[in-house]
Amino acid sequence: MSRRALQILGEVDLIAAEDTRHTGRLLTHFGLATPRVSLHEHNEEQQVPALVSRLARGESIALVSDAGTPLISDPGFRLVVAARESGIRVSPVPGPCALIAALSASGLPSDRFLFEGFLPARELARRKRLQALRDIPSTLIFYESSHRIGDALTDMAEVLGGDRRAVVARELTKTFEQLQGDTLSGLVQWQAEDPNHGRGEFVVLVSGASRQETGELTTEAERVLRLLLGELPLKAAARLASEITGISRNTLYQRGLELR
Repeated sequence: MSRRALQILGEVDLIAAEDTRHTGRLLTHFGLATPRVSLHEHNEEQQVPALVSRLARGESIALVSDAGTPLISDPGFRLVVAARESGIRVSPVPGPCALIAALSASGLPSDRFLFEGFLPARELARRKRLQALRDIPSTLIFYESSHRIGDALTDMAEVLGGDRRAVVARELTKTFEQLQGDTLSGLVQWQAEDPNHGRGEFVVLVSGASRQETGELTTEAERVLRLLLGELPLKAAARLASEITGISRNTLYQRGLELR
């Protein structure tokens, strides 16, 4: 908790909290007694007009979620949009964010990443969504609950590939914090072998698709293709180059047409 955050929570007229009881314990810990109002996914649409009206009258409101950063798989989007559309200043007060904390310590590529949030709860929808993410070359980041972590890891291994490198970050910044890295298949086994590995709040990070998986042509694959084109017909050269490099035969064939 930063000094700036404590100062703001003590100075604002109202705190809009995902769970007023949860936030109340935080305020009590720091000796603050700022009034609170609930703002969660089930009442946000109804609460926003009254909150924006108070802001328009010159009051100040702090928006907080139970953990991490508001709007990142948490409530607050409608309020922020409505406030900005009304010309009200919205200022971020940076604090912990699980996906960034996990990424920074995961050892997976961090130059490009896709935050997917929570996957669908139902297996068919979850696997369909994972299939749509399969060829993305960026690091994939998911949130997951203790109720579904085992099923989610199993589906990831089967749809994305069991040999993909991944990290499960559990209970970040808390007493039982754990970051476990392995292949997706290895993490499925790790999670199943100890009940404690299924407890808490999870961030799952999965390495992006390789060039072979996406069909992107590598320098080595093109070198192999050029050599084979000097000895074989295009179709045979593309087929053999695909077997050698793992690159899609269609990708190699199209590149062969260009080279010819």
